[in-house]
Amino acid sequence: MTERPGLLVTATGPLSTFQDLGRVGWFASGVGVSGAADRGSHALANRLVGNLDSAASIECLLGGLELRAGGAVTLAVTGAAAPITVDQTAVGHSTVIHLDAGQTLRIGMAEAGLRVYIAIRGGFDIDPVLGSRSRDTLSGIGPEPLSAGMYLGAGADRGRSASIDVAPVRAMTTAPVVARVVLGPRDDWFAEPHDLFVGWWEISDRTDRIGARLIRHTDFPPLTRFNDKELPTEGMPLGAIQVPPSGEPVVFLADHPITGGYPVIGTVVDDDLDSLAQARPGQCVIFRAAPGARAHHHRPHEDKRTP
Repeated sequence: MTERPGLLVTATGPLSTFQDLGRVGWFASGVGVSGAADRGSHALANRLVGNLDSAASIECLLGGLELRAGGAVTLAVTGAAAPITVDQTAVGHSTVIHLDAGQTLRIGMAEAGLRVYIAIRGGFDIDPVLGSRSRDTLSGIGPEPLSAGMYLGAGADRGRSASIDVAPVRAMTTAPVVARVVLGPRDDWFAEPHDLFVGWWEISDRTDRIGARLIRHTDFPPLTRFNDKELPTEGMPLGAIQVPPSGEPVVFLADHPITGGYPVIGTVVDDDLDSLAQARPGQCVIFRAAPGARAHHHRPHEDKRTP
């Protein structure tokens, strides 16, 4: 193996892609932003190794990634709560990790959370596509997903000094995720839009980088449309809660389409999207009205049960 700074991919897990802060300025050409689904974990990994937030990281679904150092490298692993080892010795989560040539970093399967982020000091040396190193899984734009045998060279994108060795972060759990929502613009298409806030929803196993797909528990009312008209295609922002005819919402995440024709009942506030992007299948989501959210057909009761 070539003795130069970088990492040889020996296993990828279910899906590992390069992500950064996304490609901005291409909406008029029909290209979405994409980028890291959990932007906070991506930024933290880069900051731990002294990179700018804009440097590319690896976003690994659930875990299973193995990387062998082809020279001395400095890494950080953040995001989902996956066990991390270097040559079978456990190392800390959200810490600075130094590898010598030939050492192997292994990321086990996460016990909580959905996406793990790995940054390398200097950033990953890969060519941008339309100004970004992010892989857009909907359009297929961006660097190819990682595969065994790829060698990932380190770049020189060191925007800041790495002054800490560990970052205290709140551990991810499988507890219900609470997401605040601003209703509209099409909440008036639903008989009881505030049914969105009654009880809880469950993350479907069909969730991906495009959207968090939700399942309704039978104890709680579904979202029922009383307007049977068809909408013209409208712009779709990050966090939009689109409701197809099934009545089961989809919260749009990083690789969402930029337009759509199903009504949007509301939008998740930006600060809560990282937590939602880390919610795994079977985990519960509780929506709450954000301050200033419009009120229509308010129900006089609030369900007090918890999942």
